Amino acid sequence: MTLLRKLTLVLVATTVLVACGKKEKGVEQPAELVDIKATLPVQKLWSSSVGGGGENLRLALGLAHSAGTIYAAGRGGSVVALYGDSGKERWKTDTKLELSAGPGVGPGLVAVGTNDGDVLAFDPLTGKRLWNVKVSSEVLARPLVTADRVVVRTVDGRLRALSAANGKELWMLEEQVPRLTLRGTSPPVLSGDTVLCGFDSGKVLAVSLQTGDILWQTQASTPRGRSELERLADVDAPVTSAGGDIFAVGYQGRLAMLAADSGQVWWGRDLSSYRGVVLDDQRVYASTSDGDVIAMRRRDGTALWTQDALRRRNLSGPALDGSAIVVGDYDGYVHWLDTETGKIIGRERGGGDRISAAPLVTDGRVYVLDDGGVVTAFRSGARTGR
Repeated sequence: MTLLRKLTLVLVATTVLVACGKKEKGVEQPAELVDIKATLPVQKLWSSSVGGGGENLRLALGLAHSAGTIYAAGRGGSVVALYGDSGKERWKTDTKLELSAGPGVGPGLVAVGTNDGDVLAFDPLTGKRLWNVKVSSEVLARPLVTADRVVVRTVDGRLRALSAANGKELWMLEEQVPRLTLRGTSPPVLSGDTVLCGFDSGKVLAVSLQTGDILWQTQASTPRGRSELERLADVDAPVTSAGGDIFAVGYQGRLAMLAADSGQVWWGRDLSSYRGVVLDDQRVYASTSDGDVIAMRRRDGTALWTQDALRRRNLSGPALDGSAIVVGDYDGYVHWLDTETGKIIGRERGGGDRISAAPLVTDGRVYVLDDGGVVTAFRSGARTGR
């Protein structure tokens, strides 16, 4: 076991101890949920299990959507396609591998990754395995699937493009990995013909999808402090791009707004998150590593409100559900917050296990996958004026 791996696992163990709420001396406990006066109607529509829980492993298993179908992957090896309106199974494929990341979905392809460095591709209509290849190390970020490429980020700091046709490597680049990092990596995202990805060094890179050339790189989150633990500044959350602006956030670092064409930092504010942000036309919403949900003015980062009633509940990344922000927590609860005030206006429970992945909002529904492998669908009144 490498030193990097050992140090990462130590950090994971510490994080899990806090997140699970064990009553250890000197450890602050998760906030207890108090009764709320729900003003937003929320209906649970269905639940379905994809199997294979991944509790406490900081896996990158989540949900993806295409043409009315929800795709999910379970730790135990299953890749599943579900009809979004009913939750009924469209197809299911057992890879017999321990899955750790994905699925990523794109034109004609569903892709997942494993702890052993496998990348597997499937037909989205039938579940037939199309190809599988070995990459250099563990995959802990959802693969990016485009018309002709599958872009994969691995924990050894490498970003590579594989041919969507057969998995052959087309290009690869590498960023140095610090000795101590969080367990997790930022998934590559597409902005036009550019791949955006955060790295454990706190950098964000913009890379040509076709050639792998680095177009620009920016230090979005700067390591600070004397110890290696204090200097953790990983950009593990997805980089978010909209309207020519890019938003990136690091652990123990800052949230930065970058120019899409150059990476120039327009504004930055101290903020720690490994879950990420979501945007609307006026605001940026973030769930912090402390469990606060914060709304900021998009053009300059001015704080508008903070909701701290969910502190230390190990929140998922946020998603936008009409006029509400939705997040999951370590105990399987899903919370809806008013975008104007931050007030908690609705709450339901999914499968009962921790919700690590950000909820997926599409086709008027909210879907969550918990760490026990249960997919749950909800419908709220946030899109209907309540």
